Amino acid sequence: MTARIIMKLRVEAARLTTPKVMHLRLVHPLKPELPAWEPGAHVDLRLPDGKIRQYSLCGDPRDRGAYEIAVKREDAGRGASRWAHETLKPGAIVHVSAPRNNFPLQTAERHIFVVGGIGVTPVLAMTRRLAERGADFAVHFCAPSETDAPMLAELRAICGDRLTTWFSAEGRRFDASLIGPPGAASCLYVCGPQRLLDAVRGATADLGWPEDLVHAEAFQATLDENFKPEPFDAKLASTGEVLHVPADRSLLDVLRDHGITMPSSCELGVCGSCVCGYSEGVVIHRDAAISVAARQDHIAPCVSRARVSVTLDL
Repeated sequence: MTARIIMKLRVEAARLTTPKVMHLRLVHPLKPELPAWEPGAHVDLRLPDGKIRQYSLCGDPRDRGAYEIAVKREDAGRGASRWAHETLKPGAIVHVSAPRNNFPLQTAERHIFVVGGIGVTPVLAMTRRLAERGADFAVHFCAPSETDAPMLAELRAICGDRLTTWFSAEGRRFDASLIGPPGAASCLYVCGPQRLLDAVRGATADLGWPEDLVHAEAFQATLDENFKPEPFDAKLASTGEVLHVPADRSLLDVLRDHGITMPSSCELGVCGSCVCGYSEGVVIHRDAAISVAARQDHIAPCVSRARVSVTLDL
């Protein structure tokens, strides 16, 4: 795996865009320009304990002087967002990677976006680019209320009447069937919590949308509270070695214990960094990173498991 550039950036500005979402502007203390990026890209923030969290860039790609991200505080989360909200004040230094893009704009005549909450962050840059080009696009933005809709003022300024808001506190809930059947040269993007992705994927399948025209990015782990992990074995195709994965441990952890270095980032099944191939076995997919088509031979070992056994392409 190619090593990623890590920069020490300074927080130039920090403000709350909702009671729980903080908008940060990050600059280099010495250099006037940062590495270029395209709409849909994200950066990694490296925490003091060595953990990594990913955040979409929500600023203007033409502004090479700063990166802008938004962090939603999750008090029941694993601590990264609380650390960001409590620590990343103006003047603070944070370790940030160069951008990479797993959610790029596609070539299409019409672009439709369905956004949930903090999932708006990559869409800000994407719609800004489309507006500059005079492209045809529409945005459906779902949030509990106007007060709880991150970066709403910025999105309204970019989209104008191409934006439709859906605030559940006002009794307006988005109906995915409103997307309609696929038009000629249309492309659909959905970005937000897993339940929104599932609803949109189900509706678009019923409406006849080809899978390759629906592009998704999840902003939280798969919600499956009733899932009960079971032990299984993982065979390494290269050596024939069989590793036992207990019910209370992930496949990724077991691979690491046996000296197998795997790239990883979110470890929630969202980013796709640790995905590897497999050739045999029934996999229980619990990620939001691998497409339906790719699931027949790819697995996310940070969250996914297998029934009885699986053979990994490692």
